[in-house]
Amino acid sequence: MRMKNLTLQTTGAIATLTLNRPDVRNAFNDEVIAELTQAFLDLGARDGVRCIVLAAEGTAFCAGADLNWMKRMADYTQEQNQADAAALGEMLRIIYQCPKPTIARVQGDVYAGGTGLVAACDIAVSVDTAWFCLSETRIGLIPATISPYVIRAMGARAAHRWFLTAERFSAAEAHRIGFVHEAVPAAELDATVASIAKALVSAGPAAVKASKQLVQDVAEKDIDAELIAMTVDGIARIRVSPEGREGVQSFLQKRKPAWLL
Repeated sequence: MRMKNLTLQTTGAIATLTLNRPDVRNAFNDEVIAELTQAFLDLGARDGVRCIVLAAEGTAFCAGADLNWMKRMADYTQEQNQADAAALGEMLRIIYQCPKPTIARVQGDVYAGGTGLVAACDIAVSVDTAWFCLSETRIGLIPATISPYVIRAMGARAAHRWFLTAERFSAAEAHRIGFVHEAVPAAELDATVASIAKALVSAGPAAVKASKQLVQDVAEKDIDAELIAMTVDGIARIRVSPEGREGVQSFLQKRKPAWLL
């Protein structure tokens, strides 16, 4: 598995997949999405892997979409946006439905689509200094493709505030609403992740797999093809709307959007 934007380290039964684009705050683009999709497919099929840790290098865990990628998307048609969003939707589905238990090791800030990566993992551990933000409405977009996972992780009531306002919220708040399971000092991050990973690989592998599936089967509405298609259509439509285009262009041009003038 050759990867340009990710690194992989395996220690015993624990595989650590690390986002390695610190110069752009680990923002993702179509290339990163393809690599993450393939990596989780491959690791999910490996008999020797019993736990996958998703980590990141640098000061941010993931800042959402890469600016250069956003510049390309700014002129996409709805059909092109549909295909683009579908790839992101598929990546999140593959992570969420990975047959191996997954842990998000959050060492820094998480913005926009990055929250989808955290939410798609089974367990999330964050440093207590990290900030989280569903920033899409600030630029006239909506967090559509990530919404099934983020809402399931934080709950609908919390999502009403953080989706609508695009405010930042702290690791302590993320822990309070259940979006992350632990918020710890940076010096304790690795030990906390290691302890959880050890618990996962110490349990019966078939039982862990079945328990993960049980949670997904029982919890609320299935994240099925119809729901994913609805979210893909939602982001594609708003990206090509006048407000969506104005919001993205104003963000890329570092100016206020028209609705603030």
